[in-house]
Amino acid sequence: MEPNPTQVVEVKIYNQTYYIRGEGDTEYIEQLAAYVDLRMKEVAAGTMTADSLRVAILAALNIADELYKMRRKIEQIDNTINERSTEFSQLLDSLLKKAK
Repeated sequence: MEPNPTQVVEVKIYNQTYYIRGEGDTEYIEQLAAYVDLRMKEVAAGTMTADSLRVAILAALNIADELYKMRRKIEQIDNTINERSTEFSQLLDSLLKKAK
């Protein structure tokens, strides 16, 4: 499989047009831009500010908060899986010793 060539994708975020250069799926880039646009509009509606830089920073903080919460959740799930895996491994070892 050949790597995707670098391409330019036109997206609109908070009523501004941006040209994003990237490799890969243009639909993915468009989805990311749509998500950022949505978050910025939500922040703007909640803060009643017209300052796009302020809106962008607040939206970035909200997105970063989501990211950190997801990372913590994944870490908790990984820990649970590791604990359960150890328990199952010990149980299996115990059963195999009894079977001998």
